[in-house]
Amino acid sequence: MVGRFWPVTTPVLTRRALNRALLARQHLLERAPLSPLEAITHLVGLQAQAPNPPYVGLWSRLADFALADLAGLLSGRQVVRLALMRSTIHLVTATDADPLRAVLQPALERGVGRGFTEADEITATGAGILAEEPLTASELGRRLAARWPNHEPDRLAAVVRARAGLVQVPPRGLWGSSGQARHTTLSAWLGEPVAAPMSVDTLVRRYLAAFGPASPADAQAWSGLTGLREVFERQPDLLAFRDESGRALYDLPEAPRPDEDTPAPVRLVAAFDNLVLSHADRSRVIDDEHRKPVIMGTGNGNVRPTVLVDGRVVGMWGTQRTKGTAVLEVIPFGTPTARDKRAVEAEARRLLAVTDPDAESVEVRYASR
Repeated sequence: MVGRFWPVTTPVLTRRALNRALLARQHLLERAPLSPLEAITHLVGLQAQAPNPPYVGLWSRLADFALADLAGLLSGRQVVRLALMRSTIHLVTATDADPLRAVLQPALERGVGRGFTEADEITATGAGILAEEPLTASELGRRLAARWPNHEPDRLAAVVRARAGLVQVPPRGLWGSSGQARHTTLSAWLGEPVAAPMSVDTLVRRYLAAFGPASPADAQAWSGLTGLREVFERQPDLLAFRDESGRALYDLPEAPRPDEDTPAPVRLVAAFDNLVLSHADRSRVIDDEHRKPVIMGTGNGNVRPTVLVDGRVVGMWGTQRTKGTAVLEVIPFGTPTARDKRAVEAEARRLLAVTDPDAESVEVRYASR
């Protein structure tokens, strides 16, 4: 295919301009007057490997959010938790769940079914078992291993997870829940899909709406799909830009690109947040030297909650309960100014008022790495 023509005068977007565009689309420049369902749709889901981070992620982005709002959506089957982008657990709307799973299927199955000549039969059998009764992955694996004893139980369960579209059912995903996830099939939980199939072109456009401007490599890092350059290049209405290193970027014509001097308030970003995971080049929001302490390990490793000051990751945070005191601890990467410390503390106290309303007292403290 002939590549897209890039004129010499292609506009250049600075790292700061890319930062402000990302924050605007992530609703982190100002809290948005959206419902949780509207926000989850716009963001193409929230990464949800642990139960609580999506609640914090929505609190950081929405003008009016209560923990019970999301819990109600989960219990009411309006949102679901399943493996999608990068084969990680995401919280998405019930409407988006099946279309996203279908378009991401090549990435979900990559490498999982190797060595299984009976993959179709294993998938059908596993789906049938789970349609009758939600099970943990280990329980499902043991059931399947009784029929296919030559395969490891965890690998058998992984085949079904990748190919059948498994939903983690409540109480998994409810605020403060613990214990192993139990799974059923998407169709058993939601019924037959009612939404139209999603094309990879639409997936790319929705990615740009939430994370752009971006390159094909960025979209591939977010989705886990490959071969997306052609998808970008065949959409003639996409605007063309370059970053300061000359990398080609694309964007939707109508998407917000605020002035790079637009103020960015302090924000506490949730653990596993896609803000720091959805680009091949993450320099628009986090310095390379800070990536390792925030994003630990490879694949589906741990991703620490972060502190944003002036739109950039300047530290990490975490909470703990000590008797009747709720403590939010900030671990800065440098030496914060007195003004920034006051702003971070104010935001931290607002968060603790939501997450720990029954605490006798709250405390915000700074610690060293």
